Amino acid sequence: MTLKLHNTLSRQKEIFEPIDKDDIRMYVCGPTVYDLAHIGNARPVVVFDVLYRLLKSLYPKVTYVRNITDVDDKINAKAAETGVDIRTITEGTAAVFRQDMAALNAQEPDAEPRATDHIPEMIAMIKTLLEKGHAYEAEGHVLFSVSSWDDYGKLSGHNRDEIIAGARVEVAPYKRDPADFVLWKPSSGIEPGWESDWGFGRPGWHLECSAMSEKFLGDEFDIHGGGQDLIFPHHENEIAQSRCSHGTAHMARLWMHNGYLMSEGEKMSKSLGNFYTVHDLLKEFPGEAIRLALLKTHYRKPLDFTRAGIREAKAELDGFYRAIQHLSDVESIEHIEPIHEIEVPNTVESALLDDLNTPLAIACVHVLADYALNPNSGVHHPTGAPTNVEMGWVKYRLLTQASLLGFLQHDPEQWFKGVSGDGLDEAAIDELVAKRVEARANKDFAESDRIRDELAEQGVILEDGAGGTTWRRE
Repeated sequence: MTLKLHNTLSRQKEIFEPIDKDDIRMYVCGPTVYDLAHIGNARPVVVFDVLYRLLKSLYPKVTYVRNITDVDDKINAKAAETGVDIRTITEGTAAVFRQDMAALNAQEPDAEPRATDHIPEMIAMIKTLLEKGHAYEAEGHVLFSVSSWDDYGKLSGHNRDEIIAGARVEVAPYKRDPADFVLWKPSSGIEPGWESDWGFGRPGWHLECSAMSEKFLGDEFDIHGGGQDLIFPHHENEIAQSRCSHGTAHMARLWMHNGYLMSEGEKMSKSLGNFYTVHDLLKEFPGEAIRLALLKTHYRKPLDFTRAGIREAKAELDGFYRAIQHLSDVESIEHIEPIHEIEVPNTVESALLDDLNTPLAIACVHVLADYALNPNSGVHHPTGAPTNVEMGWVKYRLLTQASLLGFLQHDPEQWFKGVSGDGLDEAAIDELVAKRVEARANKDFAESDRIRDELAEQGVILEDGAGGTTWRRE
């Protein structure tokens, strides 16, 4: 099977051809840890986690690097505003970020370098760029000279006039050209800084990723990812720094970017009440439901993230977990022959191999879950009821296919009892269920109904069966 991915640099879908098929190398821009991660920050984490899972299923080794930006003007502003030490802010926020992303079933990268741990590498890269004539000093700053390199602008497609007109390009009197960007800038005694040949200062944001990707992945590597908002100027500037420093034809061979995220039909804004942090959403919804809501739209398309969408995703996951629950007495079996009678038209792998088509991949999981719940349907099994062995294969396929997307990572019983908000905890629910069982035994049906309704208002559904009463959250 062939993996095809859309390359922002070539503006087309390409067959993925690794530099070294025995070690795939991928870098994704991580968070600037000045505040809690919002749902827009989570989208690239989840998207590239799916790619990471897919690559690991195809190749013997994958090296995935996602950085932590812990020196930045936003962090400095947060410290000045709160009076809290910068290191305290960044370490605390980074720890919460990792916890929140783990709750979304995002796997940890193989390396997670912090910018402040790699200042010597950044200083060394600046010296190389100065020696090669691609940078210059001016009033305590070191700047990259855009006019020194003909390939600048190829990733974004911007011409020079568009670059200068861009809102994120600072025009300063010490620049030779308005399009030039900062590699090093002076720091006051209040701001963090390091000694260098150009005085006490700190690196430019773009330089950080160039230095860290070189250290962990080399001068050239396979894939660089991030959000669409990073194409210009951040990724454009990374390419310029890295290629001019190393003298290479590429920094990354393939550039991938996820689309913009809206919230409740609008741009996210605290004033509009649609600004969602992952940390707050996790108090109300399972992380896996948030993950599914992010993946139901193709990664390159704009996504309108809504609370209603999370609720719909939770209902879909309930169906997947019911399917696994339905197969609880069946042993998972990887290979059986013959298997042609079971009709599963598409697979998650084939969908993901086509530029991470997660909507189609999710549809494939639905087909398997529906088969597990309705195996005697003529649609799925025209020759009659499947055997336990065949159902074991279905269970194996459902679990492994869903795992590629980061789903079905919990025990079904725990999923249906898991905390999904600020409602009753398990002990309180179990106590009420016991009281209801006692009321039913005493034929106090009014009290039984009252307890059932009380639990329903808390989002807890009771199911009475021959084996007794069980419960699950909506």
